[in-house]
Amino acid sequence: MARIVAIDYGRKRVGLAVTDPFQIIANGLDTVAAKDVLTYLEKYFQTEEVECIVVGYPKQMNNEDSESVKYLKPFLGQLKKKFPDMSIELIDERFTSKIAFQTMIDGGLGKKARRDKAMIDKVSATIILQSYMETKRNLF
Repeated sequence: MARIVAIDYGRKRVGLAVTDPFQIIANGLDTVAAKDVLTYLEKYFQTEEVECIVVGYPKQMNNEDSESVKYLKPFLGQLKKKFPDMSIELIDERFTSKIAFQTMIDGGLGKKARRDKAMIDKVSATIILQSYMETKRNLF
């Protein structure tokens, strides 16, 4: 089997997570500058087999698109253009940053570590990926 990569896209930073080759466990991969994410993914795809990219899609409580969708849509266009044969799936990312922050607290990380926005982005991407995997499992 191939891996699944998840993206928590932000205007400055992008959190990345990846499954193991058997798609059982989601792990944080990295946090990269938004301007560098396509190059990073291109290099990663050269060394790892990836079947799907899951991108967190920001929604509001009323299920409408969030304000930040206007920054995500151009990125999605670039992603599809750069990797035309790659399956790209969108998943609701509401609350992932809050859940990531709480997960860091529950995991015993100190205040200094919890202020690390790059860490929060990576944990958020992991939560997005885990949520996608659970949804996928429930369909079968």
